[in-house]
Amino acid sequence: MVGHSFDHLPEEACGLLVGVPGGPVSGFRPTTNADHSARTYSIDGRELLAVELALEAEGTGQEIVGVMHSHTHTDAYPSPTDVERAALLGDWHFLIVSLRHAEAQARCYRITEGNVTEEPIDLLGG
Repeated sequence: MVGHSFDHLPEEACGLLVGVPGGPVSGFRPTTNADHSARTYSIDGRELLAVELALEAEGTGQEIVGVMHSHTHTDAYPSPTDVERAALLGDWHFLIVSLRHAEAQARCYRITEGNVTEEPIDLLGG
C-alpha cells in the first residue's frame, strides 16, 4: 500500500481492503483514483463492482471490508471529507498512508457516526 501510494504521486492513491467480515483484513486490491487529485480520492463504481465480482468468483467468503487511500500533504488522520464520506460506507476499516514526511506513515481507523477511533495495524506473515 505504501508502494502504491508512492507510485501514484502527485495524486492520492486508493484501493480496497478485503477480508472475511468480522475477521482481519487479509488483502489489498489497488484501484484508480477517479478524482485524479492530490487532495481527494474516489473509486469508480465499475472498479468496485469488478473487485466484488472477483471476490465472489474466488469463493473464499471474502468481501470488501475497507478502503485505503493516501494523504499527500497531511498526516495519516481522517480529514473532514473522509469522515463525511465514511457515513456512506458502513462499518469499514479506513487505512490512510501519509506521505507528508520522508518516511511514510500508515494508520487505520473505524469511523462511526462521525466518531473516529484508531485501530491497530498488525502485519501477519511478513
